[in-house]
Amino acid sequence: MNHLIGDAKKFTSKIGPAVKKAKEKNILIGVAPSYLCLKEVHDANTGIIVSAQDVHFANHGAYTGFVSIPMLKDIGINWTILGHSERRLYADETSLNCNRKVHSCINNDVKVIYCVGETLTQFESNLTNVIVKEQLTIGLMDLKPEQLKNVVIAYEPVWSIGTGKNASEEIAQNVCAYIRGLIKTEFGAEAADNIQILYGGSVKPENIHSYMTCKDIDGALVGGASLDPDSFFALVENM
Repeated sequence: MNHLIGDAKKFTSKIGPAVKKAKEKNILIGVAPSYLCLKEVHDANTGIIVSAQDVHFANHGAYTGFVSIPMLKDIGINWTILGHSERRLYADETSLNCNRKVHSCINNDVKVIYCVGETLTQFESNLTNVIVKEQLTIGLMDLKPEQLKNVVIAYEPVWSIGTGKNASEEIAQNVCAYIRGLIKTEFGAEAADNIQILYGGSVKPENIHSYMTCKDIDGALVGGASLDPDSFFALVENM
């Protein structure tokens, strides 16, 4: 819940160097602004992916305060984040509800960044794999292997978001490898090889490269460090 429309305009006007650097390095980059800023950022036509932060599973109906997939597509948005830890915490989002949204998105040609991750209590209780498996298997339940081409998985340990505590490269790699193994078990080796897995949790320009060297981490889901164009450029440059 950052950036007003004016802030979004300033951001897009200064994002050019990061876009150029990303193309040079063959990196896909994108942003997920608030609903109010989506059209502004999309229409700036900077060449980056523009994603929503969430979407409802129904195409229309008596769902006051929600935003539907057709509404997003009407302004040119065909990506969304689902299951973000803050949605799970503050909006009581469940993996089962995420599953309904995942299916709706895929059926409407909208790509999904599906988030999984554990709280500090769960991490300290050695429940990381249990939590991640529940979120992943239920969230992706009843999908066909070929549908996973429209899904990106983001591992975001809740205990490292906004706390300044980031998971070590070893922890991040181990969990992302576990996720890839789950995908292989549920959907087959080809799906596991092709799916993109991101790490998110206090990612900054100074630590992003170390995560990118991990075998099973294909990219990053970045929070606060992505809000400033200069920091965004540094993230891309250091990947």
